[in-house]
Amino acid sequence: MSSYLRPTALSDALSALAEGGRTIVAGGTDFYPARVGKPLDEDVLDVTAIEGLRTIEDKGDHYLIGATATWTDLIRADLPDWFRAMKMAAREVGGVQIQNAGTIVGNVCNASPAADGVPGLIALDASVRLASVSGERNVPISEFVLGNRKTALKADEIVVGLCIPKCRNDAKSAFLKLGARKYLVISIVMVSAVLEKAADGTVDRCRIAVGSCSEVATRLPDLEAALAGLPADAALADIVTADHLAPLSPIGDVRGSADYRLDAALTLVRRALAELTE
Repeated sequence: MSSYLRPTALSDALSALAEGGRTIVAGGTDFYPARVGKPLDEDVLDVTAIEGLRTIEDKGDHYLIGATATWTDLIRADLPDWFRAMKMAAREVGGVQIQNAGTIVGNVCNASPAADGVPGLIALDASVRLASVSGERNVPISEFVLGNRKTALKADEIVVGLCIPKCRNDAKSAFLKLGARKYLVISIVMVSAVLEKAADGTVDRCRIAVGSCSEVATRLPDLEAALAGLPADAALADIVTADHLAPLSPIGDVRGSADYRLDAALTLVRRALAELTE
């Protein structure tokens, strides 16, 4: 017989996990739909009542998005302009009801190749903060999401938040998503990019991540290196070639062929750079 726990203290949640065999649930927007028509026979740990996890805070050198902060919380939060890509992604996650219930951390832990929040977090060099009875550890998000529905989360750990290091004040970000329609759709391709300029107007850092074109959203290091030091103007978009997409490994499915995804990714990367240099 399954059991349901909803602790109010993180220590109680960690103790319950240490005993083993519990499934963590927050917004439940992935958990429950996946079990429609099936008996719920899992022991559930609901983390939504744990004090202090539903926050988005400035921590000095980074921002911390708490484990139970929702997409709506992110949309409404007073954040720097370089969070724009994440806010744009938040508005693409299902409908308003899903945005009100679903959490950013849940989107990461679900580890779907089409997770709307992951490209932006990868482009922002985010890390995942994990807690267990043994203590806390931080894991770069690129090392936390291991594949389709696979993460580095251990059975006795809870994700307590996402750490996003601060960018330059004048940094800009962009998010573009291609789907079969505008809203309520799984992405065919997503691109998130963050541009930081040097004092002379050239590219200091440009981080670009593509989603839905590999098991995990993937950075384009060769392209990022090629852009560094160039004037941060409209000509940046012309630098991008198909060779820069070599790290991607898209599949073909009912939403698009692998070749279509690669071609769409090339177009979206160029558009993202054009938007960042307007």
